[in-house]
Amino acid sequence: MASPVDELPGSALATPAGEPPGAAPRRVFLETYGCQMNVADSELVRGLLAREGWVVVPDPAEADAILVNTCAIRENAEERVLGRFTQLLQHKQARPGVQLGLLGCVATHQRERLLERAPWIDLIVGPDGYRDLPVLLRGGTDPRIEVRLDRDETYADLAPDLAPGPRAFLTVMRGCDKFCTFCVVPFTRGRERSLPAEAVLEQVRSAVGEGKREVVLLGQTVNAWRHDGLDFGDLLRRVARVPGVERIRFTSPHPSDVGESMIDAMAGEEKVMPWLHLPLQSASDAVLAAMQRGYGLDEYRRLLERIRARVPGIAVSTDVIVGFPGEGEVDFEATESFLREVRYDFAYLFKYSAREGTRAWKIEETVDEAEKGRRLERLIALQEAISLERHREQVGREVEVLVEGPSKRPPGHVHGKTRDFKTAVLPGDGIEPGALVLARVEDATAHTLLAVPAATAGLGASALGRSKSEPRDPGRSDGATPR
Repeated sequence: MASPVDELPGSALATPAGEPPGAAPRRVFLETYGCQMNVADSELVRGLLAREGWVVVPDPAEADAILVNTCAIRENAEERVLGRFTQLLQHKQARPGVQLGLLGCVATHQRERLLERAPWIDLIVGPDGYRDLPVLLRGGTDPRIEVRLDRDETYADLAPDLAPGPRAFLTVMRGCDKFCTFCVVPFTRGRERSLPAEAVLEQVRSAVGEGKREVVLLGQTVNAWRHDGLDFGDLLRRVARVPGVERIRFTSPHPSDVGESMIDAMAGEEKVMPWLHLPLQSASDAVLAAMQRGYGLDEYRRLLERIRARVPGIAVSTDVIVGFPGEGEVDFEATESFLREVRYDFAYLFKYSAREGTRAWKIEETVDEAEKGRRLERLIALQEAISLERHREQVGREVEVLVEGPSKRPPGHVHGKTRDFKTAVLPGDGIEPGALVLARVEDATAHTLLAVPAATAGLGASALGRSKSEPRDPGRSDGATPR
């Protein structure tokens, strides 16, 4: 199984319900795979369990309950999950009281087969069942299952236990109504529903109170957010008015839901960062129709041109799938040509793999694995060259970097994100995570800007002497560079 996205420590506030006073708090190990929505869900679970007195530990050998939050998007998700649970079974064999729990999209999508193959799993909980976790973890008849999809569940009243760092990922809507033929999300996460605006704003205020400088609004189709007559552009404007917020991002929007209100907010609100992830999937109208994406290539092209005209210098990234059933060489070449035309800053490129339960599951595949691999390699090589050109355009310029922490290499350096979501690496002497640093780009690779500090544009939270609960001074500009 792929490396987990996150294994994060937490803290406990009380003895679990039902435990006698003075009883040792129970310990839970939580491992997360998949998209940023899963990471945000794990933060929600950590916050929920901490309020019930659970302590989150970094080692499964220390835990009374071992939970794995899974993703159904990855290829061979079932096998990967089973492989990981087989590894974790040793803890249950050594300590029979340990509970093993499967969370997330695989729980909803493949629970029956998983129970047949791994009957020793104690609980299986889907994305809409996390509210019941404290009760399910108290025990009972095995397996305990809660995988129903709930059209009303948004967890708007539950505060997440945010991970360390200067950025907060906040879920503002859940589910998806698009039903693209290749995608399993509507079947694992249910239909679209939005958090009330005030619930989102309260989470933003709380994140700022914890010292976060940037918030990222999350949703499977995040710009489909609607509530009480407000649209996503209205939400962006309201978030930008929260004192102390310095950077706002969102992911992932759907092209069909991009309206003028959203573009106006991106163009008019300095705090909304100049970066947009705009999934394409294919540049063939025939393939887009087969995928049921809801737009054609000309419509997508005009939308991208309009956004770039309204937000000069905006960075744009995308998703592309190669080898979808029916994709011929002409279709693939159309995608290749479009990437040359629009020059994305970066792209997530994938081979198509069928997902059971999706509308494309029963469509006969027409592109063999070798050809999928060939097409993918061609797109990777093309996009790597384009990304290198895009990054080298930054050489000699000054960029604002929000420092996230130490860089893996070279030693003594830190890494962070520019306003347009490029990764920058720079010498880290005296620079703390959370600092906003003005840096000059001296060199670039296809993935990274190599920079040196030009001036320190802000200080980390500890250098400012703020506690996690003390709000940032809303009057600080911290040297933010206008777009």
